[in-house]
Amino acid sequence: MDNLCLHSNELEMCLGNNEIKSRAVVKYSAAPPPTTYALLQEKTDLKLPPANWLRESPQLGPAGSTVLGSSSKSKPFSSFGMAYDFIDSIGDDVDVVSDSENIKKLLKIPYSKSHVSMAVHRVGRTLLLDELDIQELFMRSSQTGDWTWLKEFYQRLIDQKWQRKKKSKEHWYQKAILSKFLYYSINGDGAAEPVPDSDNTDEGCGAEEFGPSWPAPFTSTASDSEESAAHKEEGVPMDSKYALGQVASKEQNLTTLFNEGENSQGLRNDFVRNILWTFEDIHMLVGSNMPIFGGGRYPAVSLRLRDNNKPINILTGIDYWLDNLMCNVPELVMCFHVNGIVQKYEMIKTEDIPDLENSTFSTRVVKDIAQNILSFLKSNCTKEGHTYWLFKASGSDIVKLYDLTTLCEEAAEEKCQNPFTLPVAVLLYKVASNMMLKKSQNRKHYGTIRTLLLNCVKLLDQDRHPQIIASAHYMLAELFQLDEPPEEGAGGESLRAGGSEDSYSDEDDEEDPEDLPEDSDENGSFSTTLDSQDDSKAVAIIKSVGELSVPEKYKSTHQIRPIYAFPVSQDKEERCRHVLSYVLKGLKAVDGSIKKESDLPAADPNTPIPLKYEDGTPNKYLNLSDRKHPTRSGMIPGSWQHRMKLQLFFKASKAYYVLSDAATNLLKYGRALRYIKLALQCHDAYCSVSSTLHSRVLLFHSQCLSLCGDIQLMLAQNASNRAAYLEEYSYQTREDQEVLHSLHRESSCQAFNMASDLATDPEYQLFVSSKCYEAAYELLTSGVVKEHGPEQLAQVLKRLGNIRNEIGVFYMNQAAAMQTEKEGRESGPSQYKKYFFSCFEKGMKDFEAIEDSTNTSLLLCNTGRLMRICAQAHCATSADLSRGEFSPEESLYYNKAIDYYLRAMRSLATRGNHPAVWDSVNWELSTTYFTLATLLQDYAPLSRKAQEQIEREVTEAMLKSLKYCDLQTESARQPLYQYRAATIHHRLASMYHSCFRNQVGDEHLRKQHRSLAELHYSKAVLLFLSLKDAPCELLRTLLERVAFAEFTMAGQSSSGAKLKTLTGALDVLTDTRHAFLLIHKELLEDYTETDCPELTRHLDSGADGTTSSGLNTIEVMKLIGVFEPSFSFLLLQLVKLMTAMKRKLSNKDEELLKTYKNVYSKILRAEKTAPLLSRIELFLDLLQQLTPKTGSGDLGASS
Repeated sequence: MDNLCLHSNELEMCLGNNEIKSRAVVKYSAAPPPTTYALLQEKTDLKLPPANWLRESPQLGPAGSTVLGSSSKSKPFSSFGMAYDFIDSIGDDVDVVSDSENIKKLLKIPYSKSHVSMAVHRVGRTLLLDELDIQELFMRSSQTGDWTWLKEFYQRLIDQKWQRKKKSKEHWYQKAILSKFLYYSINGDGAAEPVPDSDNTDEGCGAEEFGPSWPAPFTSTASDSEESAAHKEEGVPMDSKYALGQVASKEQNLTTLFNEGENSQGLRNDFVRNILWTFEDIHMLVGSNMPIFGGGRYPAVSLRLRDNNKPINILTGIDYWLDNLMCNVPELVMCFHVNGIVQKYEMIKTEDIPDLENSTFSTRVVKDIAQNILSFLKSNCTKEGHTYWLFKASGSDIVKLYDLTTLCEEAAEEKCQNPFTLPVAVLLYKVASNMMLKKSQNRKHYGTIRTLLLNCVKLLDQDRHPQIIASAHYMLAELFQLDEPPEEGAGGESLRAGGSEDSYSDEDDEEDPEDLPEDSDENGSFSTTLDSQDDSKAVAIIKSVGELSVPEKYKSTHQIRPIYAFPVSQDKEERCRHVLSYVLKGLKAVDGSIKKESDLPAADPNTPIPLKYEDGTPNKYLNLSDRKHPTRSGMIPGSWQHRMKLQLFFKASKAYYVLSDAATNLLKYGRALRYIKLALQCHDAYCSVSSTLHSRVLLFHSQCLSLCGDIQLMLAQNASNRAAYLEEYSYQTREDQEVLHSLHRESSCQAFNMASDLATDPEYQLFVSSKCYEAAYELLTSGVVKEHGPEQLAQVLKRLGNIRNEIGVFYMNQAAAMQTEKEGRESGPSQYKKYFFSCFEKGMKDFEAIEDSTNTSLLLCNTGRLMRICAQAHCATSADLSRGEFSPEESLYYNKAIDYYLRAMRSLATRGNHPAVWDSVNWELSTTYFTLATLLQDYAPLSRKAQEQIEREVTEAMLKSLKYCDLQTESARQPLYQYRAATIHHRLASMYHSCFRNQVGDEHLRKQHRSLAELHYSKAVLLFLSLKDAPCELLRTLLERVAFAEFTMAGQSSSGAKLKTLTGALDVLTDTRHAFLLIHKELLEDYTETDCPELTRHLDSGADGTTSSGLNTIEVMKLIGVFEPSFSFLLLQLVKLMTAMKRKLSNKDEELLKTYKNVYSKILRAEKTAPLLSRIELFLDLLQQLTPKTGSGDLGASS
């Protein structure tokens, strides 16, 4: 507003004994500070005009001219003008917005016989009241043909044709002297001038009577189309240069949709003052033009002119009292005159006005009237966007409320013929937009915002107002937060019930009952006869105005304002579907407007019209200045359609992204790929329309590409469900098809087909995934985005490293599979080795860039595995395809693998950084050392190296493998480590056993080998015993240890040494009882599970080879074949030695010899063809007999 002057005059008064509370705060004032009024001398003739009469005066504002009637008609949209200027207060803080004259009319209803006609609109909990001059409206409709349905209804209502009554000359005479009095009061020494001819004055006033104070209808007819050409765009007769700014989804940065063009329809806020008036508990935003002067005991007074021959009546008193309350004026100065000659002045306090003689009224009753009228209106004007008509005929005691919107619909006439439709829709939109801008509290108002916007859309015709509809649908889509979970309690809010009606006075007019006949008012003559048929059309009726004076007569018995529930769902897909439905409606509105405007394009004679063809290689990153031609659909860059489509495309892309992400979390990868394809198609259309791409758009696009890469990777890893994914991918909703149709109006949407198509080849899907991540990385490292997405860049680098690892592992697994085929044994890994290695190297660099030591170590571990596969590929084979000697190439690659594993462990530093990865690398390192040692031992390269060197390398590798066997940490791998450690000890013992047997000459070395063999045999036995599930390995180790003792005995000469060695060997053999117990247990379990009597024969036959418990019976039979001869040999040799001894045996030795003979005889008589279970049971029985009676059963007995 111009000349803005804000000040807060606050006053809270307790008036009279009734203690009425009133508080007024000036929100805006265009008037200068009050100046002292000029006290006119007695006998001053007010019929003579002062020199300054009718000149513009800041002190009087428009009051000096309105009293003459030049603009006496209150504008039908005055409340909307105030609402637009104070949009923060609308919908929640204020109960009523209106002109003060309308407030006074409502509060005087029980005292006045004049008619009342007002339009009522609801926005949230706020009611907007405007005078509805029904007679002037019909006079206008007779020219335009509008509102004929209402005219017919009105004629039935009053039961006769209306006629307009001209105002009397006395009326204009009183207006004129009041105007002159006010001008005299600001200029007391003005020179007298001749009074204008009364005929001329009357003629001028009468001309205004039929002037077009009502604004032009909102639908231009053919006759006035040329006059309204400047305002015809979209059928909106106002300067509709809508400006929708760049909208960020989280900040809700929405600019106001409309400029000040509403003024062309009388929507300007023309009041000198806008005041927030609280009357009791009623909060009102009122507009006033009452002149306020200084002087007296108070800083502000109001001036009134009264005919001394006419007493002040109750209506005049209420007028004066309410005007002063609303404008916060504590005192009234009354100037009395007789026939225009000033007589005297009288000062009256505002609180004394209700007690004036002949004008006594109860302020408490006025308060009750205000509360009852507000409750009546709020209880019955419940539908936002509807126009309600509050009507009381002149002389009638009945007040009726009609819903004109419903009556219009019943009359089958277009809703745009209601002149309030567009202002109401604009106000609903503005209130919703303003709430969206309040970041701190907009979440709790989402229900209200949604209701406001939906009601706004209901009011408008898409063909006439596509921009408002598109903008409203975009804001509806913005209500649904897609990037964060909905807060609890955000589903709606309840606003305080009750409240009060807002009153505000604008004019100084007063109505005297003596001036008005009982059956008429100043605007015309009305009959009090009512048609009962039309009573049913009323929404609500006050049967008698006297009821308004009864305290709380119309107090609402139900919640006045309904709770606006916002449909918040925890389901992401449902929220996104809401968003897409609103986006689609917005796109349809935009597309419809483009089609209409492109029918008759405005041609510039100096500019050639471009042909509508699509360039094969459009540059999506052109500067706006370089792009002057329309888009593919005919849309002009920079237009509102252009800006709106950008926002809608971007919102749709985000919705599809969230849908894709949710489907990915549900493992619905086919559906996820379909949604991300739609998201990328939305982005493609966005690029086709936009001349430049904002950093937030590029950031979001990188997220889409990253998610697309994730989905393609998941599809490659879950190839077994390809049929289900194809079905999900092929399905498409009708809504998605319509969105895609709108996208195709701007773009072919083919740019990202490669990334979002569903392939059938996992290898290709991995390739596409890698390309998506690479594209996302390029976006994030570009100059525009580089500073905005460091966290996102780290995530993309992590994904890049992962996909390169996946590609390397994929080809590595293929190479490993090829090794199993004879024809691919040599060519497979070696020919792709460089490519595999390159993938892992790039992945490691990606992880190192983000200092991800865990994943770096995993890639080093995989590279180590690649080296092992390469080593296997270089395995030497002979002509008969049997395994040859351990080659130098194998040794090279195994050592490279060891190097990578060691680097992986150095990358992790300690196990505490990531125990699982550490344990995995540790296991692989131990395995590599063990494999290297095993191959060296089993396929010794004797053609290249000496036996001793090989033994040293084997020992070194075995001990290093043993070093990385973690026997202490409890984990799933602990039994495997124990088994490997036992195997290592067993292999080392076997190697030293072999060295001991083959060593000749160096006795010291032989003793060392013997000692080491005994040591490793002992450790191997202990570890195998602790496993409880390796009976065959335990039995084999014990038998080898017995064989070692037998070989040792063969080299001994004395009987005592032989006896000692044989006794030790028999003790070791006795330990085999533990292995046989485990075997026996597994056989019994297998027998119990199968419940087969023929089991023993089945096991004995060896046809199957493995029991259900995993026991290899063939291996057991081979070991028994070694055990029996060895057992017999030991017993026989012991019997021979003990019998041949020269000294007499002790009783204990005699008993022992007897036991040996008994066991020996039984083992000789044992049936070799007996079932396996029976033979095991026999061995257990014989071994039990040899166990010392102490039962200690020393498991680790050794010589």
